[in-house]
Amino acid sequence: MANDIDLHLGKRLRRRRRLMGLTQQQLATAVGIRFQQIQKYECGANRISAARVWELAAALEVPVGYFYDGLEEGEPAQQLVAASTEEPRAGEVLARKETMDLIRAYYQLGERPRRRLLDLAKSLNNDTPA
Repeated sequence: MANDIDLHLGKRLRRRRRLMGLTQQQLATAVGIRFQQIQKYECGANRISAARVWELAAALEVPVGYFYDGLEEGEPAQQLVAASTEEPRAGEVLARKETMDLIRAYYQLGERPRRRLLDLAKSLNNDTPA
């Protein structure tokens, strides 16, 4: 059974990997393990050792503390579970594959089409009832 902290570290790992546009295989190769191990880390099935957190942080170009962001010292497990069921935070939205695909497609457009697309998105958001 996965520990709540292992789940948190796994989510942070997945979020950063996706933000960087890396596959599990690419990240695994960078730290010298198999992609299946990355899968297990990301779902919290396997605990990430301190040495591996260090290697992953270097490969993902983040400080080691990145993986622990959002954890409060002495935070009860129930609070961690409740936080995972709340509405996603900005960082979690950015970690979604569809968000990254949208951002990449957006920046492949020229300046004028980007401006028009942004205006369209804003107008669609204003049309929705509160």
